[in-house]
Amino acid sequence: MIKQGKGWRIGWKPNPCTYQGLLGGEDWAMELTSAEMADFCRLLPEINQAVIDISEHLMDEEKIVCEMESELLWLGAEGYPQNYSLRVILSQGRCCEGTWSVEVLPELLKAIQSFHLF
Repeated sequence: MIKQGKGWRIGWKPNPCTYQGLLGGEDWAMELTSAEMADFCRLLPEINQAVIDISEHLMDEEKIVCEMESELLWLGAEGYPQNYSLRVILSQGRCCEGTWSVEVLPELLKAIQSFHLF
């Protein structure tokens, strides 16, 4: 099962194998273990909510930088509260990284909400 839009891809194959998840951008992709995918699906809405919460304390012209991590991956948001890019870095084994542009985040967040993996 793969969902995709302009500048993003997310996928899942439920059969047992080392890498069950897939994340991708415009010109990059990485395979994820089940645990890495679970962390990504948990942290993405959390970092979005943190950006929303922090934005209440910023002036309109102020940019935001917000980071969240687990033992398996790191997420970083950077930009304006309603308009930020997102970077993901895997921190175990393969050490992959990728970035989604500002335009991608609203669709990626919607896809994660409807992406029931577990």
